[in-house]
Amino acid sequence: MNLSCVKTITSPVNRGKSRYAITLFYELQKTGLKCTEFILSPFLRACGKLAALEEGKQAHCLLLKHGFNRGVILMTSLLDMYSKCNDIRHAYNVFVEMPERDVVATNSMISALCRACSNSEKSSALFFFERMRLEGAKIDVITVVTVLSICADFAALVNGRHIHGLVINYGFDLYLPVANAIVDMYAKCGCMEDACLCFKHISIKNVVSWTSLIAGYGKNGQGIEALMAFDAMERYGVVPNKITFLGALYACSHARLVHEGWRVFNTMVYKYSLTPIMKHYTCMVDLLARAGCLNDAYSFIENMPIKPDARLLTAFLSSCCSHMNIELARIAGKRLLELEPQEAGAYMLLSNFYGLIGDLESVANIRRLMLNRGIRKEKARTVSLLC
Repeated sequence: MNLSCVKTITSPVNRGKSRYAITLFYELQKTGLKCTEFILSPFLRACGKLAALEEGKQAHCLLLKHGFNRGVILMTSLLDMYSKCNDIRHAYNVFVEMPERDVVATNSMISALCRACSNSEKSSALFFFERMRLEGAKIDVITVVTVLSICADFAALVNGRHIHGLVINYGFDLYLPVANAIVDMYAKCGCMEDACLCFKHISIKNVVSWTSLIAGYGKNGQGIEALMAFDAMERYGVVPNKITFLGALYACSHARLVHEGWRVFNTMVYKYSLTPIMKHYTCMVDLLARAGCLNDAYSFIENMPIKPDARLLTAFLSSCCSHMNIELARIAGKRLLELEPQEAGAYMLLSNFYGLIGDLESVANIRRLMLNRGIRKEKARTVSLLC
């Protein structure tokens, strides 16, 4: 009976029907089904996939009620559920209460901190990793890839170099996901020389390897190098994906390489038949607008198959203000305020622009509109990270 019930719940979870699995679990409970670790495990996975925190907490209560809190596998599933529900406090409590911890539990806890909303919680994953390592906790490929991604996001170069050393000591640098994460870390920390060196040491490079290098060049203002890497990628027969094209377009945008940007965009659409997403369109608008081709940028926006979002319009408006194009700034500002009437930044950008050109009447109108809509200027805040 229990074995068939386990399959009944596990099967829909594996097929992506987690909500149905949760419903089945409750229906089986009504029949007086004996609760076991094997039934709770897939139920917790279903809760994690749906970020169904309340249902997950109910499973936690059942786990404690039946004394299953001594099993490492089930407790790890519980920890993973809280992690995916972004409940850091409960995830950490479960981790502390575990009778013994394996590498999967450590990875789940680090992942929980990575998913955290606040930068302070994310950065604490680095300290947590170091503490666990000093306590003798085992680490694996997943651990170092996760921690390297945090170092990349925070440009924590000192931590990144330290973890790179651990990777070499453990022999993890032979694994492609780890090698790619190291390239990405150095690139996001602004160390393109180190990123290129690590990239060259990768024996078999995949699309992630090339994309990390291209995006790194772009973010460090090396547009020509990014395009050279993109062309080399094609020569080696590696097919670029949407993220690759995003990195190449970003590089063109920040280096103001208009002709090359059009080439990359057309290659994506016509050679590889990839449908652009909003971020691709935003990069193209930003590229044209930064280069002063405001009319071309506006025409591009008007001919897009999808409606522009706030990020795209903000990029266009900023360039209109920088190039002092009053007419297009008014058009972009009006559309942006219609799209996001509660966003203070758009009002302030327009107000400052009108003040710069001496249009005091428009400044007064913007301020009055903010007052009527209850919009307040947000105070600037600085987040400091010490690693």
